[in-house]
Amino acid sequence: MLKHFRVPGRLAVKLEELEIPVSTVLRKAGLPRDLFKQTRILVSTSELFALWRAIDSVSADPLVGLKLGVETKTERFHPMAIAALSTENLVAASEHMARYKKLTAPEEIIVELNKEEFVVGFRWLLAVETEPWTLTDYCFSWMRSLARHGSGISLNPLRVEYVQQRPNVRLIERSLGCEVVVGAPRNVIVFRSSDATRPFVTRNAELLDLLAPQFEEQLRQYTEEDGFLEQVRRTIQDKLTGHRPSIKSVSEALHMGPRTLQRRLQDSGSNFQRVLDEARHQMARYYLSNSALELNEAAYLLGFEDPNSFGRAFRNWEGVPPGDWRETHRTMKPM
Repeated sequence: MLKHFRVPGRLAVKLEELEIPVSTVLRKAGLPRDLFKQTRILVSTSELFALWRAIDSVSADPLVGLKLGVETKTERFHPMAIAALSTENLVAASEHMARYKKLTAPEEIIVELNKEEFVVGFRWLLAVETEPWTLTDYCFSWMRSLARHGSGISLNPLRVEYVQQRPNVRLIERSLGCEVVVGAPRNVIVFRSSDATRPFVTRNAELLDLLAPQFEEQLRQYTEEDGFLEQVRRTIQDKLTGHRPSIKSVSEALHMGPRTLQRRLQDSGSNFQRVLDEARHQMARYYLSNSALELNEAAYLLGFEDPNSFGRAFRNWEGVPPGDWRETHRTMKPM
């Protein structure tokens, strides 16, 4: 399973169109300032959630997620979405995206069809915290955009359901043109079955036949790339025994030169520092939630020079000091 999300570069364009400063969002999210300039924009689940929380914080617009999900220009649709628009209807389009979602993210698209309703939900497979509501809004709004673009009419969902309470229910109802239910068991967008099975005016069987083999090949390549990133991450973690592993020591353990390692990481949309941070972050969460280690002991094992350096890094990762995080997440108390 892939461990990273591919963030669409068009998100930066949408943010700028809404006059939301991209640099401020990235800084607040603790993400690289050149994130949207990278060839492949890869982020972890926690980084994705941090990005959307930052968007919410910087914009201060309660409907920013819904607005970012609106898309009317075909040229801005991802190739996967264009292929989905080439299918028969919204049901087929959603099933197509559900199959190939693994190309871009550790996420599942859940689809359910009965005589009256068509339900679409999103499951974040590696999440350890609640998804930001701006991200949920974005997903719902984007699904409505797909349905409208494919059907050629301004159809609205029947309703949307949120797990979390929302203070702006009436605004959401007016924006999406449907009922809003809060306190639901899961976040889903619901269409009428008659709308979901309405033939797409964008149906293009020839284009779909052309794109499908490419998706299958990409699926194979992405699986291999993510497997390589995981291999590097595990190697770094094996060497996190009281010192910060160098790229030289990691490349030697992988039986390749430092330049080859850097190139392969770059080809996979990452770099050594990012994988090192991910490895440390993952191990830090494990140490703090599943062991009785003191914070200075955890800092030493993770290769930090002192507890203060560890504390600063952890606050960048999680937004809170390591001691505070431990109190709410620890599953093993000290004896």
